[in-house]
Amino acid sequence: MQDRNHLSDVQATNTVSLIENGLIEIPMLQLLDENGHETNNKQSPELDEATAKRIASTMQYVRLLDERMVGAQRQGRISFYLACTGEEAAVVGSAAALSPDDMIMSQYREQGALAYRGYSTEQFMNQMFSNELDPNKGRQMPIHYGDKKLNFMTISSPLGTQIPQAAGYAYGQKMAGQPALTICYFGEGAASEGDFHAGLNMAAVLNCPAIFFCRNNGYAISTPSEEQFKGDGIASRGIGYGVKTIRVDGNDALAVFAATKKAREIALAESCPVLIEAMTYRLAAHSTSDDPSSYRSKTEEDKWRAKDPIERFNKWLDGKGWFDKKAYEDFAESSRAEILAAVKKAEKVQIMPVDEIIEDVYDTPPWHLKQQLTDLKIHIAKYPEHYPKTSGRVK
Repeated sequence: MQDRNHLSDVQATNTVSLIENGLIEIPMLQLLDENGHETNNKQSPELDEATAKRIASTMQYVRLLDERMVGAQRQGRISFYLACTGEEAAVVGSAAALSPDDMIMSQYREQGALAYRGYSTEQFMNQMFSNELDPNKGRQMPIHYGDKKLNFMTISSPLGTQIPQAAGYAYGQKMAGQPALTICYFGEGAASEGDFHAGLNMAAVLNCPAIFFCRNNGYAISTPSEEQFKGDGIASRGIGYGVKTIRVDGNDALAVFAATKKAREIALAESCPVLIEAMTYRLAAHSTSDDPSSYRSKTEEDKWRAKDPIERFNKWLDGKGWFDKKAYEDFAESSRAEILAAVKKAEKVQIMPVDEIIEDVYDTPPWHLKQQLTDLKIHIAKYPEHYPKTSGRVK
């Protein structure tokens, strides 16, 4: 690395010229073109057939899960949902490159990472229906998953809070001498939060083994990236904080896997953070509360549908002789049946008793929480038509 204080006059002049003209652009790693052909064999990772097929089946499963649960929300069976459609390669490809011991701190569109680690369909449903089998005890809105055994930190609604938390958790892993790191997912919109800057700076200064994974999907709800910030995306911010940075084609599962695997090697070997910016696109609405037709065109969406990450990876598998069309179709059929059966089962399970809402927070519930619980029961009794019949039941 060249000493920035001793650039030659020519180098300094050229650098200033490039900056003034906006010509500095961070390159993007791409290993598969839109037809699934390898573009750079020298940088392709060692990916065995079993892992490749697991990545493909998990992406396919998440797409099917999203389709069914958006439908369930429209039917009034659950209150809310966030789909990963179009971003499956960024999430699943990165999760596949991790160790099971690595902690995952998610934003809210990383159900593929949980599915890859073995979160079952019934677990997904129990959480989304907030029933008494939900490990979060029905205290979270749908898609706010968490699983201690799978090292998946429970999701929080406030945007960006997981970023400084990831820096702190990774610092703890380092201090404990653990051969593991923390990966933190977020969107480019969350990078506009102060927590992003605090988290990256903290990780850089304290040399925390963390991967900050930004899904740059083009929109922060309805705000396009060009209205969010100037400059070359989010990757340039990592460089500004002295963080090693990789930009990758987020619709290329092979490239995402390679980038994350390399980032993990660097983060652990050098005890430092790494920022990955995955350039992708949100084909679905931001959430079931959003209508993307009000802020983007069908033509734009169709352009990105042609870059579908699942189809691209399947074409690569086919070229390797690893794709079985019948097995693909059979898996889709069985997954749809499994998901629908789990929906029907979960919605029949009773919701958590209302008394549970103040437990597991303090050793002994304090007076003000007991009073709030009493007030809640009175409220439910006064307006029973607005609540499920079992809302006020006690243990």
